[in-house]
Amino acid sequence: MSRVVAPWVRTRLRAAPGAAGALALLVALAACLAGAFPRAVDRYEDAGLRRAFAQAQPARTTVIVQAPAPDLGLPAGQRATAVRPAALERQYRQILPTVRSPLAVDRAQSVYGVAGGVNPEVPDAFLPRPTGLPARVSLFAPSGLADHARLRTGRMPRADRPVDASTPEVEAAVTAATAKSLHIKVGSVIHVPGAGRPPLAVRVTGILDPHDPDGAYWSTVPRMRTPVLVTIPSPGGDPPKYWLGTLLLPQEAAPALLGTTAGPFRYWFLAPDPHALHAHDLDRLKSSVAALESGPALQRARAVTDIDTDIGTGLDDTLGSFAELRSGIAPLVSVAAAGTGTVVAVVLFMTGGLAADRRRAELALLRARGASLPALAGRLLAETAVVAVPAGALGLATALLTVPVGRTAYAVAAAAAVTVTACAALPLRAALAHRAVRATADRADVVAVRPSRRRTVAELTLLVLAAGAVAALRRRGTTGDQLVALAPVLVGVIAALLLLRLYPLLLRRLTGPAARLRGATGHLSLARAGRAQTSAVLPLVALLTALTTAAFGGSVLAGVADARNRAALLTVGADARVDSDAPLPTAAPARVRAVDGVRDMAAVSIDYQAKPVDGQDSVPLVGADPSSYGALTARTGLGAFRPAALTPRSGRPLPAVASPSVASEYGTRRPFPVRLSDGSTVTVRIALVRDATPAVSGGNFLIVNRSGLPSPADRPTALLLTGDRLDAGALRHAAGGSTTVRLLAAERARYADSPLQSGAEHVYTAAMAAGAGFAVLALLLALLRAAPERAALLARLRTMGLTRAEGRRLLILESLPQALLAALGSTLTGWSTIRLLSPGIDLTTIALSSIQSPLSEAELKPDTWSLTVPAVLVVVVTVGVATAQAWWTGRRGSVQELRAGDGR
Repeated sequence: MSRVVAPWVRTRLRAAPGAAGALALLVALAACLAGAFPRAVDRYEDAGLRRAFAQAQPARTTVIVQAPAPDLGLPAGQRATAVRPAALERQYRQILPTVRSPLAVDRAQSVYGVAGGVNPEVPDAFLPRPTGLPARVSLFAPSGLADHARLRTGRMPRADRPVDASTPEVEAAVTAATAKSLHIKVGSVIHVPGAGRPPLAVRVTGILDPHDPDGAYWSTVPRMRTPVLVTIPSPGGDPPKYWLGTLLLPQEAAPALLGTTAGPFRYWFLAPDPHALHAHDLDRLKSSVAALESGPALQRARAVTDIDTDIGTGLDDTLGSFAELRSGIAPLVSVAAAGTGTVVAVVLFMTGGLAADRRRAELALLRARGASLPALAGRLLAETAVVAVPAGALGLATALLTVPVGRTAYAVAAAAAVTVTACAALPLRAALAHRAVRATADRADVVAVRPSRRRTVAELTLLVLAAGAVAALRRRGTTGDQLVALAPVLVGVIAALLLLRLYPLLLRRLTGPAARLRGATGHLSLARAGRAQTSAVLPLVALLTALTTAAFGGSVLAGVADARNRAALLTVGADARVDSDAPLPTAAPARVRAVDGVRDMAAVSIDYQAKPVDGQDSVPLVGADPSSYGALTARTGLGAFRPAALTPRSGRPLPAVASPSVASEYGTRRPFPVRLSDGSTVTVRIALVRDATPAVSGGNFLIVNRSGLPSPADRPTALLLTGDRLDAGALRHAAGGSTTVRLLAAERARYADSPLQSGAEHVYTAAMAAGAGFAVLALLLALLRAAPERAALLARLRTMGLTRAEGRRLLILESLPQALLAALGSTLTGWSTIRLLSPGIDLTTIALSSIQSPLSEAELKPDTWSLTVPAVLVVVVTVGVATAQAWWTGRRGSVQELRAGDGR
């Protein structure tokens, strides 16, 4: 017995192949989920970072290294040499190593060259002058022009002979957009003012189409590909404007810029490689950017270029915005991961505990015959490891193949933790149960066993940790340490331990009344429930923890959905909205009403420039039909009112519905005049106060009867539509003119357009589903563990005259106490957990991200379905398994169940 031998392992596996296969399947599934989780998180976080990078545009994300032109005190030849391609390329290769990992440079989109810092006016008459001002040009001599564009007409510019500051003429190319806006053709000559010399003639030899207009090569400075109509701010009606376009010179012609008034400078645009960006490197990325902007990387760049070289980028702002969004989402995902991980661990330990209980007599016999505790634990460890280790490796391999991107080390660590837990569960449980050698095993009934002092200390420790985690979460929110993420789990575990202490008391209280009932089924079922072994309480811990975290997670997801629905409804006001700056055509409402899917319509006029005479600020004035608009407010729940409240009376001011801020400023007792944008005036009196209204999403509004407004203020400018499967194109076509159509579904989708949000929701949902699945598995394992004993009991009672209906009722009533305890306890615990933790949890970040929303805050509230459905499912599964077992036992018959020498 001093060492583990192979025959023992083979014998045990052959004796119970079904149990070994079930353990392998459980470990493989748990290891697969554990290995996939960190890689799934990495995948959606990386996708979110790249989306933020793409939305920021290259103008903000490119690292711009910029050096002034060579010093004027240098000889002309030396100045020209310093801006030639060879010198710039050498410096470019020396600058690249200054970019520190993990920030990587996309060399295909990076560019270097010489450009003009000043955009001089050009006198050529063929260039357009919208308001009489001459056009301006920006001069660029970039590297790799031929590799990033294709010729539409003409040829690429070139410099056939050496160019310096006195060269009279050079060639250039322009993009097709620049050529179209500035009326440039192949052969056009543009004269750029010279610095102490005649103007530099720039002849256009080619018109180009960029290969990747949105790439960093063309979009770091967008005017390289797209001209700009610049407006000069000035008082008056029509401000002066001028065109600004870019002339693309060959790189060899860069020295010509030294002889112009363009103020040339040298540049190296380093485009970050988006495929090398990873969210887990966020802190290191920030450090790399900081080193470039004002750290050692800047000093090294100055050493190889110019003492006055400067490096700038908006990448740090992009990383900071992403970090803020991620910090609001990651803690919620950690809560889901902690809950699911706890349930999986409980199920694995429960599996080992059930196996140890099933083999209690065998292990007790081995101890009585001289087996040492280490030797016994070693054999059980070897027996379990033979099954669990290959299963864990298979689960890990499946996870790596299913989620091919992400960090492998974390996946391996998670799968290894699952495998080690599965291997250690049976040896640890057996070692604890057989510390002392006994000839017979003591009773371990739920009612008979008293909690030990060690258990009491452990429970008090968990209680202190739970109280600390809840207090920290309520005070600091979800930005604390990992203990905060465990708060819902700890609350669920504490509730489970509390119910386990109350469970024997409840059974004792029910046994007396059940004994006075007619028939023995009720009393016998409660007695059987009390005779359950203490290991049977492990499923209760798993169930309560899983159901509590499922209720918490379901409420989080429901709160996110409700916040998006509410924000979209506040923005649109109905299922669809048609807006126009001017009054809609007379026939437009009827045409829109006839579009397929439209069930109802409320036509309103909105004057955003209406101004109360006594006030300083404008207040949007909504003119509505009381009947249709009142029905809309009732359907949407946005400031509902009865139509009679807006019915005007002859000779009296128009009754109005106002927002609280407007009512507070102008009062509800005295009427006041309101000047409309067309100069007319109406007198209103606030009759009702409402917090919101469908027509206006802001916090200030007045609503009056549209029939009381003067013409043309009474003509509709917006249509609020109610219906299903509305088509924006059809609505826009029916409304005609320059109308804007917004759909509620499209507005709601805008709030979840970030992969960081949608990925977190998917992972959260998957984690909750996995936790619920493992909890149901724990329940099934517990029921199947007791199946042989229950079958034998039914067979014995059937020989005494128990009917099949009574047997079925007996099994159901025996299983119900723990199931009902878990269901009711989880519902109450879930509700209490949400109410307890909601002050510290803000769903705004995951629900609404960075998009401007009329909803300022999204709160966590208990969701009825999330609280009740899992609890009811537990009861249904319990009753279903008990019914199926009673039916199957009845089919087999008593003779097959009762055998001589059977110890069940």
